[in-house]
Amino acid sequence: MASLTVVKSNRPTRFRWKVKPALWRGVLSLISAAIIWELTATYLIKNRLFFAPLSAVAVRLVEMYQEGILQTDILASMQTFVVGFVLGSTVAILLGVLMALSDWARDFLDPWISAMYATPYIALAPLFVLWLGIGLASHAAVVFLGVFFPVLINTYSGLATTDRILLEVARSYNANERQLFTKVRFPAALPYIITGLRLGVARGLVGVVVAEIFGARAGLGYRLLISGNSFDTAGLFAGIFLFAFAGVISVEILKIVERRLAPWRFQANEE
Repeated sequence: MASLTVVKSNRPTRFRWKVKPALWRGVLSLISAAIIWELTATYLIKNRLFFAPLSAVAVRLVEMYQEGILQTDILASMQTFVVGFVLGSTVAILLGVLMALSDWARDFLDPWISAMYATPYIALAPLFVLWLGIGLASHAAVVFLGVFFPVLINTYSGLATTDRILLEVARSYNANERQLFTKVRFPAALPYIITGLRLGVARGLVGVVVAEIFGARAGLGYRLLISGNSFDTAGLFAGIFLFAFAGVISVEILKIVERRLAPWRFQANEE
């Protein structure tokens, strides 16, 4: 009987970096936007009072960094956003779970939630400054309200609309209520919750700007106000750029969290 001989190749293994097309498209989009921005400011809108070129914005950011202003403002705004976002999302998720599990709690809280949600939270910023003073507490309270409602509504919607077939299948295997919640309802609601958190990021960043404009001594929102009052267009765009960058980073972090907690949502697209 013939024997087979396996010969190992001495050729070095080549490692290939696989970059997703979505990443390339995103990078291409950013590069294109930067080129269009610079060309528009250079050749179309030459008045620097109305539109600052990207190069001038970059120079302004470097100047702010060298003066120590940038670090102080970023730290102040980050502290406000993190405190408000963590507290707002935590309380919202807990109340959303409570409302989904208890009809009594839902009926009791629903009128208050509807009334508060219909009230522009920006209008409450002066009240928070009056009640809590100029500082972290009043600023975080504005962010809290901005984050709270989208997370609460999405959490409740996700838990209340769980597929009944999944619940019936779990009950057929003698799953108790705790197991139904931890193994079926909450995992099924995760995409809704993550979507609420993404919406909360945007509204929370708006809350940071509003809170710091109404009363602050530091922060990116405060810097936007100062730049606007002094007609510093490059400084205005620098602040807007930093807020946009913070939003992108926050959303990307949430995407990573979603991939870890709900990987099944991405498996179909990756196969």
